[in-house]
Amino acid sequence: MKTLYLFGGVAFLYVLTGLLLSWNVSLSILVIGLLSSITALGVNMQWGYAGLFSTGIVGSVALGGLAVVFVSGQPVPEAFAAQGDGVFLLSAGWQIIASVVLALLIIAAAVRLWAAMAPGRRRNLAMTGLLVAGFFLYRAIFDPAVSAVEAYDPATHGNIGGLGLPSLLAWPVGALFAAAAAWAIGKICLGLREDYLAIATLGIAEIIITVMKSEDWMSRGVKNFVGLPRPWPLPYEVDLQQSAAFLDFCANWGFSPITASTILVKLIYCAVFALILGVLIWLLERAVHSPWGRMMRAIRDNEVSAAAMGKDVKRQHLIIFILGSAVVGMTGAMYVSMLGQLVPGEFSPLRFTFLIWIMVIVGGSGNNWGSVLGGLLVGWLWLVVDNAGPAFADLITRSMEDGALKTHLKDVAPQMRLLTLGVALLLVLRFAPKGLIPEK
Repeated sequence: MKTLYLFGGVAFLYVLTGLLLSWNVSLSILVIGLLSSITALGVNMQWGYAGLFSTGIVGSVALGGLAVVFVSGQPVPEAFAAQGDGVFLLSAGWQIIASVVLALLIIAAAVRLWAAMAPGRRRNLAMTGLLVAGFFLYRAIFDPAVSAVEAYDPATHGNIGGLGLPSLLAWPVGALFAAAAAWAIGKICLGLREDYLAIATLGIAEIIITVMKSEDWMSRGVKNFVGLPRPWPLPYEVDLQQSAAFLDFCANWGFSPITASTILVKLIYCAVFALILGVLIWLLERAVHSPWGRMMRAIRDNEVSAAAMGKDVKRQHLIIFILGSAVVGMTGAMYVSMLGQLVPGEFSPLRFTFLIWIMVIVGGSGNNWGSVLGGLLVGWLWLVVDNAGPAFADLITRSMEDGALKTHLKDVAPQMRLLTLGVALLLVLRFAPKGLIPEK
């Protein structure tokens, strides 16, 4: 009953937002809340199930968004077929692909060489020679191709483009991108202690964001990649407003076509995201109550005892790290396809790492329903204060004389959400240290 009351209270907050602000605002917050809940479930898999403290969530989200560019972005055949200054006969696009494959082969050869040779000076020299030679060979293929691609119409293109496929296909690809990165990160970092794991994952996530901002050939960098299609069956508001059937429906019911079209699109987004959330939580509930789920909690609570009973702790940590990152990467693809553009500068640790952690902590780590509740509640709090903050500042400064203080209070009003979230987190940690819906 407590869980029902809590979810009922959150639903009341969204209804109240619709009545006091607007239903467009309420549904916009609900869409982000549902996406945040799915992301929180992925983080809860890593922390709540296995005790892995990763602060690289923003990197997985960004890789999921990058998948939308590669899958759904419009092709740029002129840039792909451009010829660089290099001595290779391949086009610029194929040279970039060849250089990436070459880099992976060099890394694989280095791993095999390290395992095959005995420790000592000879192994160190061989590794150094392989990596240095491989680096210069990689740059010899990669650099001319990138220059040729970025030279083609840099104002509007300057990138290799995508495959032009439906945006819905990018969602599982985003999960695969994040899972592949998690495998590489996990093989390196999962042997570290908790605090070192957090530092390493945060640093790697910042590297991913920096690469996305710097490599124009890939996603136009800070110029942003726009024009990404919406996933099926999402219509565009303009198309609805030009539909005779929709206009007749609005006229019969007395609705404004502009308001009705935006609300309808948001309702469809809510339905699609809620369906994915429902399927995911059904799978996770079955998993957490299975022998595998009990094994993961045993590893989380006491790794030494679990290892003594024959459980491969490192392998299980890697599996759960990959699965959680895949869920987070899928939400990144969903988010970017909903926006219709990739903005690398938008991926900040505050929004896509620490805010998600607050959702998991407030809801209750180790409990799937707690993560969903935290996503909906904290997502509402984060966005409603952003919308209501300026109105509240106008209210409290209405009787003040014009001056620096009044101007300052209005300027910092949007940042009230940071103070609000901090107070909310302190209250939850004080009165419900295990979260609103703690793990049973």
